[in-house]
Amino acid sequence: MAEALTFYTLAGLILAFAVLVITARNTVHSVLFLVANFLFVAALYVLLGAQFLAVIQVVVYAGGIVVLYLFVVMLVNLKRPPEAHHDPRRRSRLGVTVALVVLAEIVVIGLYGYVQPAGPAAAATPHLVAQNIERVGWALYTEYLIPFELASMLLLVAMVGAIVLAKREL
Repeated sequence: MAEALTFYTLAGLILAFAVLVITARNTVHSVLFLVANFLFVAALYVLLGAQFLAVIQVVVYAGGIVVLYLFVVMLVNLKRPPEAHHDPRRRSRLGVTVALVVLAEIVVIGLYGYVQPAGPAAAATPHLVAQNIERVGWALYTEYLIPFELASMLLLVAMVGAIVLAKREL
């Protein structure tokens, strides 16, 4: 019972911070709400027994992606006034309709999972989870080492390029 209460509390906080991300007027506040959202998602992963995913969530998303967002926020001129005109191509009704259809799909999927719960074979044992993490590590640092290093070098070059472009305007 306590796990269910914790799960629903975390899910409610995740939804609340997601709404705050898109409704915040200040861009920096929006990014901070996004960090809190990512941290609550990591807490949800810990509750579900996926500690590896929780660590990856914190390191990659709450660490790396948010820093990238902050670079973009600081490089963009935030002193501009908001646009006075509305885009005639914007389709608000279509967006709301698509959002409602996606919400209905999520509810149907949830009800289907509630009516037909997964069997005992679907639950992974801790030994298998440890084996999977070990396999991911071995594959990443042996078979895929060169693509991993190339991706890190590409991100480093992009970060240096963003700093050079920002420094030129200062």
